[in-house]
Formats: sequence, C-alpha cells, structure tokens
Amino acid sequence: MSDFKIRRAAEADLPAIVALLADDALGATRESPDDLTPYRTAYKRLAEDPNQHLIVAERADRVVGTLQLTVIPGLSRRGATRSIIEGVRIHSEERGSGLGTRLMDWAVEESRALGVELVQLTSDATRVDAHRFYERIGFDASHLGFKRQL
Repeated sequence: MSDFKIRRAAEADLPAIVALLADDALGATRESPDDLTPYRTAYKRLAEDPNQHLIVAERADRVVGTLQLTVIPGLSRRGATRSIIEGVRIHSEERGSGLGTRLMDWAVEESRALGVELVQLTSDATRVDAHRFYERIGFDASHLGFKRQL
C-alpha cells in the first residue's frame, strides 16, 4: 500500500474523477464524462469552500480512487461538528487492494484532526457490497436515509 498517495484533488484530476463516478450501474446513468463543464463549475465551488475536501488516491501517477469529505458544524449533539463522506469510488482494477480502507482511514483521521465528533455517510440501497465494506471498517447502519430530487 505504500505505493498509493492520497492528496487533495486538482482541477486536472476531473476527467479521472468523473470517470470513476461513472464507472458503475448507477453512475453510468447519472454522470456525463464527455462534458466536464458542470464538473468544473462544481470543482471551483468545492475548492473555494474550506469545509470541502475532494481527495484522490493515485498510484504510478494515475488517479485510482476518490472521495469527498464535507465538514458540517451543527447544534445537535451538544454543538457537535460532523463530517459526511460522499462519492467514494475505487478504480475497478484496484478493488480489493486495501485502497478503499486506506481512503476511509484518511477520512476518519482527517475528520478527527478537524475536531469532528461524528463521521457519517450514505450509500445507495443497491450497493450491498459497499454496505458490507462500511460495516467491516466500523460504520454502523444506524439510519434510514431519504432524498428528494429537485
């Protein structure tokens, strides 16, 4: 695992990140790797927000994983700050290599360093393998999530 590097994403990483987001049954219907315009706009918003951490993992100068960590100050839980992990993707050739665990460990440790008291994530109900992975690394399936498309 020492040949993987975890770093903040740069705008030049967008084609690889979007390809990772699109590389599954759900992402293939939601993402458009052929038009990076909306992703560039979103990247600029993320880069300007100190509570957003878009991360990539690279090996041999190739992006092979990504996630987004969002830090949210709050009032509940006695004013606890929480973080949300989103968009976790590992290149298909790297799955099973330990990279997913390493990325999630990074997100938890970074959250701790930022004073976060609770790390949470959501995962689509159809991603059964991902659910097993999250439980194996210490996350509890504690809530039922809801979304409303606008």
